[in-house]
Amino acid sequence: MTVQLEPATAPEGFTLALASLTAALGAAARPGLHLHEVPGPRKLAPYSTAVAAEVLRGDDEVASGRFVVLHDPAGQDGWRGDTRIVAFVSAEIEPEMAADPSLGAAGWSWLTDALAGRGAPHTAVGGTVTRTSSTRFGSLAAPEEACEVEVRASWTALPGTDGTIDLGEHLRSWCDLLCATAGLPPPGVSAIRH
Repeated sequence: MTVQLEPATAPEGFTLALASLTAALGAAARPGLHLHEVPGPRKLAPYSTAVAAEVLRGDDEVASGRFVVLHDPAGQDGWRGDTRIVAFVSAEIEPEMAADPSLGAAGWSWLTDALAGRGAPHTAVGGTVTRTSSTRFGSLAAPEEACEVEVRASWTALPGTDGTIDLGEHLRSWCDLLCATAGLPPPGVSAIRH
C-alpha cells in the first residue's frame, strides 16, 4: 500500500491501520469486483492512500468507485477523529429505478447498512445520493436513456476495542456499498438469471 506522505514517516497507529487495509484488499474481492491501489490526494491531509474499484458484468463496467483514506494526527474541523474516509460510488441503473422517489433514501441506507453490517466503528458520517438521467443526441445518440446513481460520503473511522483502527472493515463496507449499488447480490447469494 502506497501512502502519500508529507512528513517522512507515518505515525505507528496509522501504519497499523494501513496494514489492515492492505490485508483486506485481497479478502474483499469477489466475482466481478476489481480493486486496485491508486495515488491518494496530496493536499487534503498529511497522509493519504486510495483504492479504486470497478464492477464488471461480463466485459461491461456497470459501477466504479474510489475509497480514500486521509490521516491527520491533529485531526481537522468536523472530523471528530484523525482518520477520515472519503468514498465515491457510481453505477448504472434502470430508468424505472432512477424515477423512484425513494432512491436517495435507499442509496444512503446501502452505506449505513454496510457500515453497520461490517461493524466498522465510525462517526460524523455525511454525504449525498445523486441520480442522473441522460438522453443522447446526434453522433452520441443511443436507443435509450442512460441513468446513474452516485453515492458520495465521508466518515471518520474510529478505533475498535483494541485501540486500533481496522481500515479493512471500512474497505469491506465500501465494497458492500459498491456491489449493492451495482445490483450484485450479497456474498453467498446467487442471482436468479432470466
